[in-house]
Amino acid sequence: MRRVVIISTASGNGKTTVGRALADRLDVPFYELDALHHGPNWAEPTLEDFRARVEPLVQSDAWVIDGAYRGKLGDLVLAGADLVVWLDLPLRVWLPRLVRRTASRVIRREELWNGNRERLRDALHPQNSVVFFALRHYRERRQKYPSELASFPVVRLRTTAEVDDFLRSAPRRGAK
Repeated sequence: MRRVVIISTASGNGKTTVGRALADRLDVPFYELDALHHGPNWAEPTLEDFRARVEPLVQSDAWVIDGAYRGKLGDLVLAGADLVVWLDLPLRVWLPRLVRRTASRVIRREELWNGNRERLRDALHPQNSVVFFALRHYRERRQKYPSELASFPVVRLRTTAEVDDFLRSAPRRGAK
């Protein structure tokens, strides 16, 4: 397990937290695709530029990547992975987390990537809110992921206990 992608059914499942913890445990670089995708003022790169940023990472020997951006990158990230970790926690777990995280980011004016911050008006706007986005896509992803991921090595984690067990059982730094 040297090249791992972390995906989730919805924001707030813990992709970044799990990804960082796993990368630390494996002693490999961690990459958050949102940081490569969201430029200053939330500007999105062209597909060619985004792919050019991600391809060298995927081609490297070892990594943990948070996100797959399949709608923009196709199977680029998934195909390069030794393992796909699918965080599929219940709505009752991820929704409160996501609401708390969003509120905290808005109140603290926390910088996310490249100077970007979540704003109250966006957090409350149905088209711009990460919370509304997650709610809109949750069921769809839960239905389509099993067939879309069938050709990849996948570990599907459905509870926080499963996530904890997975991280505990991951090999330590440099172990084969």
